Amino acid sequence: MYLIELSGWMANANKQPSPNYNQRPNAADISLLVIHNISLPAGQFGGPYVHQLFTNCLDCESHSSFDDLRGLNVSAHLFIDREGVLHQFVSFNDRAWHAGVSQFDGRDNCNDFSIGIELEGADDVSYTDAQYRELIAVTESLQSYYPAISAARIVGHCDIAPGRKTDPGLAFDWTYYKNALG
Repeated sequence: MYLIELSGWMANANKQPSPNYNQRPNAADISLLVIHNISLPAGQFGGPYVHQLFTNCLDCESHSSFDDLRGLNVSAHLFIDREGVLHQFVSFNDRAWHAGVSQFDGRDNCNDFSIGIELEGADDVSYTDAQYRELIAVTESLQSYYPAISAARIVGHCDIAPGRKTDPGLAFDWTYYKNALG
């Protein structure tokens, strides 16, 4: 179990604060966990670009596929790279900008009441054992700290933005992940 500090930062995470966040309407209303995937450029892993995107330092001239990212202000609370290393960009107390236009259980604006975890990956590329181990440990810690995050309230980006988003994709093993949770 990982320690979550009162400040909303996970003690064992590499901290890289993002400017892309704001206050939650109700910080006591954290009740949803959203699993995403990201890779920049798409399908390529291990570079600095995801960190640069979340901290507004991405040089959109550095790759032709980055044109669509120009002026985009996004973040996630956590990012788990292919080696299972945990990076935190936004305090859980704050509203990260990960979900966009979204709805869950009849409520709009999932960023208001969710925590967003990005896995370095792509919809059709298997995730690593190290990523699953870290995701399971992080999820158990979050569920302990935020008891409103039940198993039924752990979803993919595709579930809260259907037709617009497909992540974490078919390569994500929901059965393995959910069965591994204590």
